[in-house]
This record gives sequence, C-alpha cells and structure tokens, in this order.
Amino acid sequence: MFYHKEESISREELNRLQSERLIKTVKHVYDNVPFYKKKFDSAGIKPSDIKGVEDLAKLPFTTKGDLRDNYPYGLFAVPMKDLVRIHASSGTTGKMTVVGYTQTDISTWSELIARCIVMAGGTKDDIIHNAYGYGLFTGGLGVHYGAEKLGATVIPVSGGNSQRQIKIMQDFGSTILTCTPSYALNLAETRKEMGVDLKDIKLKAGIFGAEPWSENMRRDIEKLWGIDAIDIYGLSEIMGPGVACECLEKKGLHVFEDHFIPEIINPETGRQVPHGQKGELVFTTITKEGIPLIRYRTRDITRMIPEKCKCGRTSTRMERLSGRTDDMLIIRGVNVFPSEIEMVIMSVEGVEPHYQIVVDRAEHGLDTMEVQVEVNEKLFSDEIKVLENLEKKIQKEIESVLGIGVSVKLVEPKSIARSEGKAKRIVDKRKL
Repeated sequence: MFYHKEESISREELNRLQSERLIKTVKHVYDNVPFYKKKFDSAGIKPSDIKGVEDLAKLPFTTKGDLRDNYPYGLFAVPMKDLVRIHASSGTTGKMTVVGYTQTDISTWSELIARCIVMAGGTKDDIIHNAYGYGLFTGGLGVHYGAEKLGATVIPVSGGNSQRQIKIMQDFGSTILTCTPSYALNLAETRKEMGVDLKDIKLKAGIFGAEPWSENMRRDIEKLWGIDAIDIYGLSEIMGPGVACECLEKKGLHVFEDHFIPEIINPETGRQVPHGQKGELVFTTITKEGIPLIRYRTRDITRMIPEKCKCGRTSTRMERLSGRTDDMLIIRGVNVFPSEIEMVIMSVEGVEPHYQIVVDRAEHGLDTMEVQVEVNEKLFSDEIKVLENLEKKIQKEIESVLGIGVSVKLVEPKSIARSEGKAKRIVDKRKL
C-alpha cells in the first residue's frame, strides 16, 4: 500500500520532477535570501545556470555553521507573516538552529509523516501513541500532524512518566508507538516491572528515530514488544522526522526524493562519490518555502543502496547511519557537543582542562553520559564534602546547558590519558 503516487514513479519521471522543483527553489533562494545571493554570486553561479539535477554539483554547500551565523531568521526565504510555526534545535555556540514553516511546509511535512506511518503498516484505523517530545523539538508535533493527516487517532502523550504511558497503552488501545528507540526499551522494562502482559497491549509496530540504533537493538525491541520496529530519519534543518523511512522490508530507508535530493560526497574533497559508496549525506530541499536549503551537509555517514526494494517503491534507499563526520553525540534524542561541556568545565575554578565524556547504554535501554573531570592537586587533597559539592555544581551547570541529565565524576590529577594529537574526549561504549 502506497500513500502517494509519487512513491512509485519511474526514475525518468522523478528526475524531471526534481529538475523542475530544483530550478524553482534555486531562483526562490537567490531572489529572497541575501545569504544565498551572495554565495551564488561569489561562486559565479546564476539561477539560469541550473538546468536540472545534473547541475546540482555546481551549487555551493550549506552548513550548520551558516544557520548559526545567520541566527535566527537570516536564511528564511519568506516574510515572518507567511510563517505559521518555528522549531529549533541546540547548537555548539549556545545559538539554536532555527527553522520556519509556512502552511504549505506543514502540509508537506504532514504528508511525509503519513507516508512513514503507512510504510510501517499503519492506516487511518490505527491509534498512534506519540511519545516523542513536544515543543521546539520537531519530533512530537511532526508525528502528530502526520498521524492526523492520515486520519489515524493520535495520543499526544509526549515523553516521560513511563508507568502512565503503559497504562495509557492498555486503556486506550495504542497500536503504533513513536519515540526514540532507547525509550522504547525503557518502556518495555517498565511494562515488565508493572507485570503487564503483552497480550494486554495492542501494539503492532513502532516508528523510532532521533538517535542512532543498531540491528541488535531492533531485535531486542521487536522481541520485547512483539512488533515491527521501523527506523525513521530526519533533521530539523531539512524538515524534521520524515525525510526518509524504512518500509516493512527493513532494508534501508526510502528517501522522499520528490521533496529532497540526496547526495553522498567525500567529506574531505566535497565531491560526489560513486553510487553505492559510503560518504557524507547531503540534502537539497526542493519544495520547502520557509527555509529552503541548498546542498546541506548533514555530517551523517551512509551510502545509497542501488538495488530496487521489494516493496515496489522506486525511491532510492539510504543505509542506516554508520557515524558522523563531526564530534556531535546524540543522547536520548538531544544533540550534544563536547564543546558545550568544555565551556562549562573551563569556567569552573580548581579543575584542569582535561576531561572525558563516557557514553553508555544502561540495561533499561536509555543512554547514559558521565563527564569525568580532572581536578588540580590542591583541590584533590581537600575534604570529600568540598569535592562532592563541586561535582554537584558542575553537574547542575552542564545539565542546564544541555537540557538532559548527566553524571559528573571528579578524578585525580593526570589520570586522563594525554595525546600528542587530538585529545580523545569521547568514549562511546554503546553498541550501535
């Protein structure tokens, strides 16, 4: 079952559609976004030089830094009066990455999420238990509007209060769970602790994203819940969740190419790599009005799968992410940059500029993060009460910056390994 006819059009038809929309988008940003006009002019590019998708590589890249440098509204392509919603995500400098949506953008986004739900086996008869966070984060409202677009019933339960979530699943008859994969594991643990039998839960599928997860984790979730666990991909800069999604074949995520043109580039050279080869994922939006982005570098590492999918959809598929080209971590769906943690540590008197971030996944499925911080000789010899208070102070300040819970451990001087090259700031013990 397909939600939209464009999911199964021929490659020739798709190329024609992409070319038409790319040409229109390039002119739109050139005429309405001073940043792009300046960038195109500097590169010697005029909108008339772009005749179709084959000319995509002529266009300059856009980066997250460009969004931060133009904070908050500098990359918007329409007046504020034409926007109906703002979303934002955290960045490395304290400035958020801000995106805006017109009514048409919201409608497009809703359609894409509706497609994702159908790809997971959903219909208008389903009850969507939406445990993604609501607010500036795109997950909650993105899924919410998509479920309503499909005609399904959505329960806007958001995150947290796990026992209540299980009770709602039982009483309300939830059939599709949407949340981060780690929270799906946490909920499964809660269900067991509450003594709730699987036969009392009607879930048949889950759509999970916002953080990296492995095939092993998928198997665990499917076994614990007795469902199909489907991977969804997105990022707020491009749209939010719903840029790509798995079908029930679970062999790669279908990219919605009628709205986003994907490329894979060599992150060092910026050149496109042969189809099927791994590299950095780049997207160009071709239907967005509020904040269209040209060749946006996601920093995510993947490859495009050349083979056709058995489901019948003709869009290209991307392999599940294998890493990133920068040092960003995704912890419980939140973007975390070591530089944000470093900023806090460097402002605290008595600690050394040596630290390590240890990320792990607890037995209940949620990601954990411990920040190990060296203290100087004088402070280390101080009484335990002083060290405990310092730990609490650093923890509170880091949590205030990141918006998620962390633990802090003060360690003795020179106990964190030194490096002659780049310091190893992150130890990621998760089996992703």
